Amino acid sequence: MQTIIKSLDEFYELTDAEDYFDFFELEYDQSLVNVKRFHILREYGSLIETGMENFKDDESRLLDFLKFSLLKVYGDFKNGYAPSAADVWNMFKDGKLGGCMSCTPVQGNSCGC
Repeated sequence: MQTIIKSLDEFYELTDAEDYFDFFELEYDQSLVNVKRFHILREYGSLIETGMENFKDDESRLLDFLKFSLLKVYGDFKNGYAPSAADVWNMFKDGKLGGCMSCTPVQGNSCGC
C-alpha cells in the first residue's frame, strides 16, 4: 500500500464535507453528512480555529490535529449530538447565515464559524 503525503496547501483547497473525509481517508455515513453537513462543518471550523495556532510550526502535527478534530466532531454527531435551538439561531447574523468559508462565505471573517 502506497502512502500518499498530504499537505496543508491541499487541505486549504478543500470545500465540501466529503472532501475533508476523503482527504484524511476516513469512512463516513453519507446520509448523516447529508443531514448534518452545515453543523459538522461549523463545529469543525470552531474546533480547528483554536488549534491552528498551536501547531502552526509543525505541519505533520497540524494535519494530525485536523484529522483528529474531524473525527471528534463527526463522532459527536454520529452519537446523537444536536445543537440547541439557540445555537442554530445564533448562526444567523443580520439576517444572513454565517458559517465556515467552505459552506457559506462571510466577508471579513477568516473562518465564519
